[in-house]
Amino acid sequence: MEIKKQERHGVSFYVCGGSAWAGAAHGFSTRLGGVSPAPWDSLNLGANRGDSREHVRENFSRFCAAVGTSVTALVKNHQVHSNRVRPVTRADVMSDPAQGGIVEADGLVTDVPGLCLTIFSGDCIPLLFYDPIRRCIAAAHAGWRGTAAGIAARTVEAMVRDYGCQAQNILAAIGPGIGPCCFETHADVPDGLRDGLGEEAGAYIRPLSAPGKFSVDLKGANARFLQRAGVMPEHISLCPACTACGLDVFWSHRVQGNNRGSMAAVIQLI
Repeated sequence: MEIKKQERHGVSFYVCGGSAWAGAAHGFSTRLGGVSPAPWDSLNLGANRGDSREHVRENFSRFCAAVGTSVTALVKNHQVHSNRVRPVTRADVMSDPAQGGIVEADGLVTDVPGLCLTIFSGDCIPLLFYDPIRRCIAAAHAGWRGTAAGIAARTVEAMVRDYGCQAQNILAAIGPGIGPCCFETHADVPDGLRDGLGEEAGAYIRPLSAPGKFSVDLKGANARFLQRAGVMPEHISLCPACTACGLDVFWSHRVQGNNRGSMAAVIQLI
């Protein structure tokens, strides 16, 4: 299934095409279509980037309206580059769209219709999940540490263990994030992937000409973790867009540091 770029009400975002995802409103944001001034221009969704709460609130209203989710039902984590996934209910809904998450975790899962699961990225890999049979959704933030720790697989396992999903029914979407074209690392990242994937990690690691430097494919590694957890390859959608390559569309922590906004990915059971 293809992840396509769309624009609605002046807001650009990425979404899974086809009817399989029809029961779950969702989208991966870009930086386009908001009200924030530089250096957050313009659709900054990060509550802790230094932007005003009024701008973040309005940006979330615009983004949620574009993708068809509820801005009054956002659930967020305080992301810590872990593989912790937490189940959430209506008690976890944020009182203000501009409020930051406080619970330390990097994954969210629920079967409650109407909750808008929300995760953030700025090069890290955003993951969305939907089981149309069990009617369960999840969202996860996968930086390189979370990727190596298997947060993609841990999220699938939480859906199976805690909600009765069957892995072969789960749809997974890997959104815009830094690609192997731009993710140049030292040995710590390849070593982390080898700890998580063993010999299979080699397919996602390429030595570069500079001594001790490597190119790493985080999206491919997350896809492999999903398959190992039982997700069917044909149920995995992968967006090829690289955030570090496309600064006109995305923010990139690697290129811009902290002088930027944040993208978000959201999903909500209809």
